[in-house]
Amino acid sequence: MANQKIVITGAAGLVGQNLIIQLKAAGFKNIVGIDKHVHNSKTLCQLHPDIQVVTADISKEGEWSNCLADADVAVMLHAQIGAKDSKPFLDNNITATRVMLQQIKHHHIPYVIHTSSSVVESVACDEYTNTKKLQEQLVLDSGVNYCILRPTLMFGWFDRKHLGWLSRFMQRMPVFPIPSDGKFMRQPLYANDFCKIITACVQLRPSRQIYNITGREKIYYIDMIKKIKQSTGAKTCVLTIPYWLFWVLLKVYAVFSSDPPFTVEQLKALTAGDEFELIEWWKIFGVSPTPLDKAIHETFTDPTYANIVLEF
Repeated sequence: MANQKIVITGAAGLVGQNLIIQLKAAGFKNIVGIDKHVHNSKTLCQLHPDIQVVTADISKEGEWSNCLADADVAVMLHAQIGAKDSKPFLDNNITATRVMLQQIKHHHIPYVIHTSSSVVESVACDEYTNTKKLQEQLVLDSGVNYCILRPTLMFGWFDRKHLGWLSRFMQRMPVFPIPSDGKFMRQPLYANDFCKIITACVQLRPSRQIYNITGREKIYYIDMIKKIKQSTGAKTCVLTIPYWLFWVLLKVYAVFSSDPPFTVEQLKALTAGDEFELIEWWKIFGVSPTPLDKAIHETFTDPTYANIVLEF
């Protein structure tokens, strides 16, 4: 198993960076990471000089596809999570997936693990949700031998958006605003646990299966923020404000940011009231779940990875 060649798209992002740590810990050595983000790919190279890292945009055909030759497993992690308009979502969730699937079939890669999202079963209606649904359907219709994983909101080392950005925001600002009363149920998933599941898929090869991978512990958004504050030692004051005011603040922020880490569409998703199925993934994949308090503590205090910040 250790000699298998594993190719990972979106390798320099939150899940990719964590996954490579887990794969190497499991004994895998022949790993190829592909990502279009130059700075984050350099970070990946610095952390793992023993793997091949290719900086390329997979939405465009090119020489990058040569690294797929003789691959045993393709892990598709590439995704556009947030943006101000639809084009990045279409380019990175749809076009890139079409091109990658074509190359997977061209190189006869026998097994594909696709990271979808819990939003495909969400009541939300936004660019991310809609393109992730289409992306998953592309995999289902492709004819490849797949395993599809649908994680909920993830956090962990290398989290440049989501909880990672929130933790850095509360370190800089005296006041941390929370929309409404903050009692929006979340089911956060620790990225290390999710990456252990992907590693198990590489080993077990479940065929043509779809798994909803949901965080085991439910928590209100405001309580999650308070736990992050406690772990980081931030002095910020957590303050609830009206939903409409929070919406306006996001709109203003987006005017000055080309890639805002939190958008009004994500605010709508936060307050949508989704509750996702919890299957016993810890039994299916033989993974020991990390308790939420411990996972948050590890995320923000680990001496090796906690202070590494990826770029947007």
